[in-house]
Formats: sequence, structure tokens, C-alpha cells
Amino acid sequence: MFVLRYCVCVSVGLLSTLSLNTELMAQTVSSGPGKSEAAKLLLPSDNSLKSQPRVSDIKQMKESSDSSKTKKKSATVVKKRQTSAPRILSQTTTPPSLESSDAYSETILEQLPPNNLNPNGNPLLFPTKPENVETTINQPVTLEEVIAFALQNNRELQEARIAVEESKALLVEQRAALYPSLQIDSSLNRDFTERQTGDFAQGIIESVARSRQTTGIFNAVLQYNIYTGGERDAQIKRAEREIRSRQLELERVSEQVRFEATDNYYLLQNADAQVAIAQADVENASQTLRDAQLLEQAGLGTRFDVLRAEGDLAAANEELTRAIAQQRIARRRLAETLSVGQHVQLVAADEITESGNWSLSLEETIVRAYKNRAELEQQLVQREIAQQDRRIAMGGQDGIIPRLDFLAQYGFDDDLDNSLGALVNYRFETRLTWRLFDGGRAFAGARAAERRMDQANIQFADARNQIRFEVEDAYYQLIANRENISSTRQNVATREEALRLARLRFQAGVGTQTDVINAQRDLSQARGNFLQAIIQYNQSLNALQRAVSNYPDDRLFETR
Repeated sequence: MFVLRYCVCVSVGLLSTLSLNTELMAQTVSSGPGKSEAAKLLLPSDNSLKSQPRVSDIKQMKESSDSSKTKKKSATVVKKRQTSAPRILSQTTTPPSLESSDAYSETILEQLPPNNLNPNGNPLLFPTKPENVETTINQPVTLEEVIAFALQNNRELQEARIAVEESKALLVEQRAALYPSLQIDSSLNRDFTERQTGDFAQGIIESVARSRQTTGIFNAVLQYNIYTGGERDAQIKRAEREIRSRQLELERVSEQVRFEATDNYYLLQNADAQVAIAQADVENASQTLRDAQLLEQAGLGTRFDVLRAEGDLAAANEELTRAIAQQRIARRRLAETLSVGQHVQLVAADEITESGNWSLSLEETIVRAYKNRAELEQQLVQREIAQQDRRIAMGGQDGIIPRLDFLAQYGFDDDLDNSLGALVNYRFETRLTWRLFDGGRAFAGARAAERRMDQANIQFADARNQIRFEVEDAYYQLIANRENISSTRQNVATREEALRLARLRFQAGVGTQTDVINAQRDLSQARGNFLQAIIQYNQSLNALQRAVSNYPDDRLFETR
């Protein structure tokens, strides 16, 4: 009996020492009071993971904390959010009122220090050596900086801007038909002729007659199309509508680039969180393995417990390896959206926090989306373009509407070798052209344009329905993820308390190592779910902003 009590006392003391060391380690590396609630769940990387690639933004999950403090802190946060005025949007996700996407980019980028994030100015650059694509710059970026770089460097956005400039040049080309055309032709000729007489069969040349003539010719033609059957006005209006269509496409691409850059940034934050969670699992599994080995050495554990702990540690290392791979992929995906330089690797600098709130009701959001989305106006513009195509088909060069042209010509022909003077001529011509029959070609072109108008009407209805679906989908996801934040936050506190009790039971000899392992896994999963809920909430808010577009200022981007 005495031996049994001695062994129990030794085991309890040993386990208490292990638990005390673990608690001290957690308290030493816990986050400061200035961090966000999600950041307080993360700890710096341990030196035992130096063999893994360096990740400056990786933090570890806290192993244990006082449940009463956590509940009190959660209640304080909830109370503070209820009493404070709701924010419409976070400054990190939506910029203030902007006159153009370029202005927003320049405003943010002016605040940044000189860096090598911008890509090479040569779009045809083709790296041929490994060192040309080696990532040597590890650049932390905030969400505002990501949006600014995307609006400045994204290739698709640059292509859309060039398309707008091209359409403006085409409008100038069509407006040239409003003015008469003036054409000048002139020539100066010097003719030399020679005639020989004689018996050419015998090679006798009797005489040679030579003559020279110098003539100057000048013609000036003024031509103006008085009436073109409506083709000229239709071409000009079509070019104007084409400019508007490409401006709307530029706005759509700008909103999409902003959405993709923001979403990819959240995905990178999620990948960072998964790495941190995987690291915490590795630390928990390592601690469990050490406990099992010490218990086996003290004769209080079995070899089976050690083998099981080793298996759990191997599985945690595998999960960490996969998380690091996904993190690298997320970084490269964000770099591709921003079109940064070949040597740059981006790192998320912002903490995982809620980006903001949405103050509009579902019905107000749907109406606002109908008002703001460029896709709807694009279909209306395409309908107007089809209307102008119909006018062009009826009154163009191959149309059946009469055309009236005016021509004025002045010219002279002067033989400079004589003194007779120049031969001057004037010509004025008014010409009426009317194609009476073209085999139905003009009417066929008009009917084709009408069918394109019908297609634009149908596509408008489809876009309207799609926009409503996108708004409702993002809105419902936003509500669900907002509720999940509260429930997962409470779940983290519950799992922390469960882990604390499981360790106390194990130390007292009334619990098992399996209970501790299961409690650790539940806590790690709860922390991961909490961070996922915040990130998914931000993604839903970003998707809702994209579905509405140009919120909260309700202004389309003004292109330069």
C-alpha cells in the first residue's frame, strides 16, 4: 500500500511539473493586449521548426488560457460592438470617394517607400535563367497596398484602359466625316522625243529630229457628302456608344480586379492561419509525446501510448507541410493578380480582423446593385449600338436610302516650253445616288441588327437575375458567417476549459491520455473554425461589395 501511494505521488508530481512548464511556456509567448482577439490566439514560431521555410507572419496557437478571462473578454467585446455606432465599411476594404481607380492607386502608392514591387516595364520580358525568377524580396503588404498595386499593375486592367483610348481614336476618325475633304494632285513632266530618218537597212541615217516638252499639271478637288442617308450620324453615335461600352468594361474589370485582389489577400491570411494552426498541432503532439515518454520511463505508461503519440506527431507534421505548400500557392496567386516583379514574394501584414459591417437591408442592397452594376448598362449600350447598326445597314454605301454628294474641282495644265499660258478648268458637281434594288441586302442587315437588339434585351434580363442572385448569395453568407463568429468564439473558450480539465483529470489519475489528446484536437479545430469564420465573413463582405459595386459613393469610375 505504501509503495502504491508513493508511485501515485511521484506520478502526480511529475505530471504537475509537466503541466506547469507547459502553462509557463504558453504565458511567455502569449500576445500582448494591443493585438486583436484573433491575433491573441496565435503564437510566434518555435525554434524547433527552423527546418521549415521561414514564414515571418506565422504565429502559433495559444495552448491554454484562463477560461474566465476569455469569457469576460468576449462579453466586453460583444458589449462594445453593440454600443458603438455601426460602421458601413472598413477602410481596408473600400476606399473613400474616388474620382478614378488611378487616383486611388496613386494616393496609396505615394505613401509607400521605394520598393521593387512594380514589374519590369517591358511586357515582352522573357526570363531565361533561374536567377531571373528567384524570389529574393519578402515584402509584407496591407490590404490597401494590395488594392493599390492591383489597380496600377494588373495586366487585364491595363488592357481595358488601352481599349478605351483606342475607341476614342476611332470616334475622332468617324467625326472626320463631318468635314469636307480636300485633295491636291500635281505633277511636273519633262518629255524628250527623238525621230530619225534614212535607210535603216543599210545603216544610213539622214536626219535626226528632236523635241522637248515640259508640262505642269495641278488639280484640287473639294468633296463633301451633303446627305448620307443617316450613315454618318449613325457611325458617330455608334463610336460614342462604343466608348461608353469600353468605359463600362473598364469599370467592370476594375471592380473585378479589386475583388480578386481582396479575396486573394483573405485567402493568403487563411493560409497563414492554417500554417499557424498546424504548427500548434505539432507543438501539442510534441508535448504529448514527451509526456508519454516520461510516463513510460516512470513505469506509469505503456509503449502503446508512446507509439500512438508518435503517430499523431507524424500526422501533424504532414498537415503542416501541406499547409506551407498552400501558403506558398496563395502568395503566388496574389502576386499574379498584382503583376508584381519576378523577384517578389508577398506576405500578409494585416491581422485577421472583421473588415466592417453592412448596414443596408437585402432589398436596399438589391436596388443599389441594379443602380451601380456596369453589366446592366453595358447591355443597354449594346442595344443602342445595334440600333445604330440598323441605320448604317439601311443608309450606308450599300443601303437603299438616297445619298447626296457635292464636288468642286479646280485644275490647270500648262506647257512651260511655250508662251500660250495655262489651260485652266473648273468643275462643280452635285450628285444624287439612289440604289433602287440590292437583292434584299440592306433589309437583311437591318434584321440582323434588330436580332442583336433582342439579344441585348435578353442578356439584360439574365444579368439582372444574376446580379440579384449574387447579392442574395453574398448577403445570406454574410449573415451566416457573422453568426458563426460569435458561436466559434464561444466554442474556443469552451474547448480551452475542456482541455484544462482534461489535463487536471489526467494529472489526478482519473483521466486518460486519450482525453487530453482529444481535447487538444478539439481546441485546435475550434481555433481554426474561429479564424475561418472571420475570414469567410470578410470574403462574404467583399463579395457583397462586388455584387453592389461602387459602394458606398455610388459613383462609376471616371476613366482618364
